[in-house]
Amino acid sequence: MSRRHRPANTLSFTRRLLAWFRANGRDLPWRATRDPYHVLVSEFMLQQTQVSRVAAYYPRFLRRFPTVAHLARANPAQVREAWDGLGYYRRAANLHRLARTVMVEHGGAVPDDPATLESLPGIGKYTAGAVASFAFERRAPAVDTNALRVLQRVFRPRHDHGTGRERAVRELAQRILPARRRTVWEFNQALMDLGSSYCTARRPKCAGCPVRPACRTGRSR
Repeated sequence: MSRRHRPANTLSFTRRLLAWFRANGRDLPWRATRDPYHVLVSEFMLQQTQVSRVAAYYPRFLRRFPTVAHLARANPAQVREAWDGLGYYRRAANLHRLARTVMVEHGGAVPDDPATLESLPGIGKYTAGAVASFAFERRAPAVDTNALRVLQRVFRPRHDHGTGRERAVRELAQRILPARRRTVWEFNQALMDLGSSYCTARRPKCAGCPVRPACRTGRSR
């Protein structure tokens, strides 16, 4: 994508965001792996569950089901038992179905293509982008609620009634992704961390935000 199609504040925002993340990014267990199955497990757990709670359950689940093949061979009762305490048990059922689908239709290898990932049970646009980016370092946006809020405030992308705000932000996210694959991994993780620490939903901490000089909303506060 040509640079002329990117907002003028893209470079400044990216530099500030990455510099902050490299010094302050959260040390989370699933960030230490590129195993696509392990990344999938973390993403399913993080749906509607706080990070601190997932950090406690994630290693235990993987000790019981260390590979996609182990999970696929399990019965539903075993999977539910391992998930017990996290709630929203439909996520566990979908992850189990996904493991079996991967074994049967993809030879036991989690796909790296976002569109293919999105066709698997329990995976939407965000999770598909997250797995492609975090496991395979593909140049794919991973726009969760936090990232959506950050990008909306920083760039204020225009949208019409046919496009919708969320779609406009997702299209923007694709345009402004860094070129280097490793940097895309950092960029997507950094957006989430910024959204959870400074660019919060109700009371954003604009005064101390590391990207404020490059933020169209922050500069006006």
